Amino acid sequence: MGRAFEYRRAAKEKRWDKMSKLFPKLGKAITIAAKEGGLDPDTNSTLRTAIKNAKSENMPKDNIDAAIKRALAKDADQISEILYEGKGPHGVLVYVECATDNPTRTVANVKSYFNKAGGSVVPNGSLEFLFNRKCVFEFEKTEEMNLEEMEFELIDAGLELIEEQDGRVFVYGDYTAFGTLSTGLEEMNLDVLKSNLQRIPTSPTEFTEEELEDIEKMLDKIEDDDDIQQVFTNIA
Repeated sequence: MGRAFEYRRAAKEKRWDKMSKLFPKLGKAITIAAKEGGLDPDTNSTLRTAIKNAKSENMPKDNIDAAIKRALAKDADQISEILYEGKGPHGVLVYVECATDNPTRTVANVKSYFNKAGGSVVPNGSLEFLFNRKCVFEFEKTEEMNLEEMEFELIDAGLELIEEQDGRVFVYGDYTAFGTLSTGLEEMNLDVLKSNLQRIPTSPTEFTEEELEDIEKMLDKIEDDDDIQQVFTNIA
């Protein structure tokens, strides 16, 4: 049927493969948020954020509703959030955030990913002073938007940095300011596309292309695991 058809089919398969891995992760985030703060997104800002993030990735409404309802199921109590820290190939530093119903399985898998790449899991807290935990909000930049005025209005809400990249605006604050910044942005009627908590390295490290290939192989294995929610590194 020709190369064009084969390319489109390959692209479609890649997209569906990404969605098949992403939707379960987004669903877990929604379920955990609903379990901890209630099923109503109007009164549960964490759930509201998780739903908005899912919608930004085109997660169907039925999947979102099902994830919320799972918070009422007995097995929802078995899902726990776990953090692992590790050193990978060429000394790269890695944070792995998980949501799992089987910690024994998850820790065994995470350790194997590091070990097979020549790295290892390190005791929690080892990387604490090498990363800053920040809340990050992302939205589209419009012509009428004045970033200086926005910065002034959000300082009291915990804003630390606001910047524009490729037509998108990114707002940063300490992780403890997630709620106040989220409320501040909502009051400004801004359509936030994504918001989450990130671990940002204090001293990002440059790696060679060859080193990055080894590192990416390990990160791909980690990120493909359904129990893994987010992965952060000190790559510059």
